[in-house]
Amino acid sequence: MLDIQKIDHVGIRIREKQRSIAFYEDLGFELIVDTGFEKGHPIMMQHLSGIVLNLLGPSTEEKDENVLMDIERRFTGYTHMALKINSLADAEAYLADKGIAITGRFSFKDMNAIFIRDPDRNVIEFDDYPGDDPASRLVSPSDEIDAYDSHP
Repeated sequence: MLDIQKIDHVGIRIREKQRSIAFYEDLGFELIVDTGFEKGHPIMMQHLSGIVLNLLGPSTEEKDENVLMDIERRFTGYTHMALKINSLADAEAYLADKGIAITGRFSFKDMNAIFIRDPDRNVIEFDDYPGDDPASRLVSPSDEIDAYDSHP
């Protein structure tokens, strides 16, 4: 087995540097360094939780759009990142105050989740559940999981 210790960072391709920095700052990420965005090098941002984002760009396509979560056809690729939060109600109030729309939600067993989109329509999931792991990780293949039908 590989000795993986943690996720080091999440890379997200973006179109507009300032718009994306402002969005992720609204979520509590702080700018560490811009290593050369215009040359395709990452903008590094870090949250107090330790999560690091590498905002990559600039996008080279004029009319590109993240479609991985938006259409019936299922393409391969990363679809979203999920972040554990302490309170769904607090997160909803915070997002409303910042003018960030909730684009989806679902509940399953002891987990409740909401979804938002960044300015380039990349999906971010916020999960609220007690303890360190949700009961949804104890599901078996024979369980009926209707909750995932509303998963964006």
